[in-house]
Amino acid sequence: MSTPDRQSAPPPPERRKRRGLTALVVVAIVVAAGAGVVVTDPFKKPAKDASARTTVPTGLAKVTQGTLSARTLQNGTLGYAGSYDVVNNAKGTITKLPGVGDVISQGDVLYRVDGKPVVLLQGAAEPVYRDLSYGAEGPDVRQLNAALVTLEYATKEEIDPDSDYFGTQTLNALKELQEDVGLDDSGELPLGQAVFLPAEEVRVTKSDAVRGGPAGQGQNVLQVSSTKRQVTVELNASQQTGVAVGDKVTITLPNGKTTPGEVSSVGKVAKQVEDKTTIEVRIKPKDPKVTGGLDQAPVQVAIVSDTVKDVLSVPVNALLALAGGGYAVEVVGSGGDKHKLIPVRTGLFDDSEGKVEVSGPGLAVGQKIVVPAS
Repeated sequence: MSTPDRQSAPPPPERRKRRGLTALVVVAIVVAAGAGVVVTDPFKKPAKDASARTTVPTGLAKVTQGTLSARTLQNGTLGYAGSYDVVNNAKGTITKLPGVGDVISQGDVLYRVDGKPVVLLQGAAEPVYRDLSYGAEGPDVRQLNAALVTLEYATKEEIDPDSDYFGTQTLNALKELQEDVGLDDSGELPLGQAVFLPAEEVRVTKSDAVRGGPAGQGQNVLQVSSTKRQVTVELNASQQTGVAVGDKVTITLPNGKTTPGEVSSVGKVAKQVEDKTTIEVRIKPKDPKVTGGLDQAPVQVAIVSDTVKDVLSVPVNALLALAGGGYAVEVVGSGGDKHKLIPVRTGLFDDSEGKVEVSGPGLAVGQKIVVPAS
């Protein structure tokens, strides 16, 4: 029998969701998986007996059909989403500051100046630059109205959260908020009495001020983040097209446990990190609670970069490298006494499952194939 021509095998099944990260060095992966068996001339046998047997301890596996996924493994950092500067606009002396790690919710006191509360409110449409009082209009009033409705000091029927007008209902709702936090219930919001940030609650990451020091107008008092857990990966810029928002990932935590996640954003601006050009990929854990409370902790992220469905697959270590190029698998007959080499064309490698997509004439679901003994 003549040596099989690898190119004669039909093309693999239609693939879905192909992207750039599937360019794998097949030989390297096969060797790494322990499938380095080289058949010098596997088909040089009498025509009446095209069988082949290995001489090393072996076991059996089956050809299966289903979905495979390719993954790229990346180093990441587990922390919190967002980073915001708290800019002070109150005049006086800083009399109280939160500690690093403290969590402050919208409507609560963020810090104090001359003993008076500076309140956290959600909003980032317009930097605070003026006093707000009855009759005022503008986007800064709109974010105040929205915050008062969110905090349930007014209903949507009483205050339209999209309204940019400071009316009677805004005045009444603001008076209730001021009374709750210990401020004079004037119904006016002086510059510096509230800080608007784009989060319902924040976690203090750094203090830039000193208790007892002056509260300078425009001074950064604190640095905060949201309380939403996030993993950040600095991905090689050349791999950008292989990752998209919505891609599923597996996060390996510092304690060795794994948890699923999803790509929430892929950066478009590259930056230089040491000798690499990278983009920032942000990942949202599916179950934030299992990630614990560590900040800036190193993790590993396996990003699903390619998926194929309804394909035949075998364990990677079932592949036999042919001397003339290409690969084969050793199929065992139904009686277990006849072995035959079937040339295959390889496709996607699923490292997490230790499987590889294969196709070729004579290959079928359920066939028993030879693998190295475990």
